[in-house]
Amino acid sequence: MSRLGKKPIAIPKDTEVSVAGRTLVVKGPHGTLSRTLASTLDVKVEAEGVEIIPRGTSLDTMMLWGTFASHIQNMLEGVNKPYQKKLLIEGVGYKAEVKGDAVVLSIGYSHPVTMKIPQGIKVTSDKGLITISGIDKDVVGEFAAKIRSKKKPEPYKGKGIRYETEVIRRKQGKKSI
Repeated sequence: MSRLGKKPIAIPKDTEVSVAGRTLVVKGPHGTLSRTLASTLDVKVEAEGVEIIPRGTSLDTMMLWGTFASHIQNMLEGVNKPYQKKLLIEGVGYKAEVKGDAVVLSIGYSHPVTMKIPQGIKVTSDKGLITISGIDKDVVGEFAAKIRSKKKPEPYKGKGIRYETEVIRRKQGKKSI
């Protein structure tokens, strides 16, 4: 039994939720999100909130029950207040620029690394800081992880790309005699 799935999910004001077939659509002040529902779950939209009803008691159905409750909660939050991830770039000569619909990273390779920005995402770059924002939590988190994977922070000098809240455990390095 899912603790999240049992409770109805409150709908904030200025937000509309509708179900058309197997598709859930959430409209809010910042945009519209949609998600295809699992075939083992039903969704009811009522005045007090969104309720998820499982169609059986199999293990897969019970796992999806709580997962879809979290997805719907994230959709409702995202259309009202966009999600934001911040990445820090540390290292001599390391920088990021936004050019059109791409992010160009200079991170110590012999060539610049270019990454296309997904639709629905806004990326800004200041000195040593990349800010990624958008209404879809999955897309924002995935794009931030892709940027970070291009140059993960190393433990000796801390050079690389890391999340703003991430703490890098530093190692001592070689000792000179």
